[in-house]
Amino acid sequence: MPTVRLSDDQRSFAEAVRAFCDDHCSTLAQRDALTEGGTLANSPQLMAMIAEFGWFGVSLPEEYGGGGAGMVEECIFLEETARGLAPVLAYSTGLTAAQTYLRHGREDQKNTIVRNLAAGKIEAIALSEPGAGSDLGGVRIKAVKSGNDYVITGQKTWTSAAHVAENILVLTRTESTGKKHQGLTLLVVPARSAGLEIRGIATMEAPTVNDLFFTDVRVPESAVVGVVGQAWRHLMRGLSVERLIIAATSLGASQRALADAIAFLKEREAFGQKIKDFQALRHRVADLATEIEACRSFVYDIAEGIDAGYEDDLAVHASMAKLKCTQVAKNTALEAMQMMGGYGYSREYGIEEQVRKALAPPIYGGTNEIQREIISKSLLDN
Repeated sequence: MPTVRLSDDQRSFAEAVRAFCDDHCSTLAQRDALTEGGTLANSPQLMAMIAEFGWFGVSLPEEYGGGGAGMVEECIFLEETARGLAPVLAYSTGLTAAQTYLRHGREDQKNTIVRNLAAGKIEAIALSEPGAGSDLGGVRIKAVKSGNDYVITGQKTWTSAAHVAENILVLTRTESTGKKHQGLTLLVVPARSAGLEIRGIATMEAPTVNDLFFTDVRVPESAVVGVVGQAWRHLMRGLSVERLIIAATSLGASQRALADAIAFLKEREAFGQKIKDFQALRHRVADLATEIEACRSFVYDIAEGIDAGYEDDLAVHASMAKLKCTQVAKNTALEAMQMMGGYGYSREYGIEEQVRKALAPPIYGGTNEIQREIISKSLLDN
């Protein structure tokens, strides 16, 4: 449970989400039942249940179906569902996309996309390409004006949840003149559009990411999100929230890994004593717990700052939080596996699943190498 400055209502919300996860997805058997034996990254059944509580989009405006709360509440939800191993991975992807629609979308887009997310439907965002990952200025997929439409041709890759999404927010190039960050435009594309092929990428996790192939995919002018040619500026505005979303999710994941390791250490015996009594393991647990508590304070300080209206001033801090929390989550999962010995590799204890899930966050949402560049630039080049 968060130990930071929470109101009574916020603490009650955290307790409710934790209790829900404990009831519905705390065991491997429960998660297998929700995900067809671990073959799904997202459970439609569980997402529908959560939507009934109104917890999806807790930070989104009420006029678009959200809860009207702030980023503190959103971080509580993300932390507790990650800690509970709830199979709702696609929600954070949709939440990231929703920030762009809220800032730059038209009313009809907000009423469709943001409401979808609050109702438990999935929305996706496609930025990366085979030759443009960390450097989005290298985007080459073309969107050519044709009458009152745009015709999209090219490829996107590593697009999370596109195979189960309602719509995909696609970063395209509408102009090739000027600097590489100019001439980029965001278009909302229905996931079942003619000419769009969604092909899953096999990874060590359940199906999550996809290649997208656009062959003369036609969308109307009304598909433009924001201003034509200004997508780079639009995307840069939402980075603080996107990185905080990843940080909060990683915070919850690290808690679960440590909690499972502690439960194992208290249960198992070796050399005639509980393995929790070996000093090397006790000190390892102490170090991990300290790192996690530091991450928690960092995450909620930034969330409070965003709620107070300082989002634009917190971009570097959000990069720090993303960097720190994802590294701590990965290290905690790996240390938990090590402390559990051979059992850490077994599916029964769940740590191997957590290790697999902890490897991707330092890469997506802007690699941690990019975060270090952002942080060092703010310190050394100004």
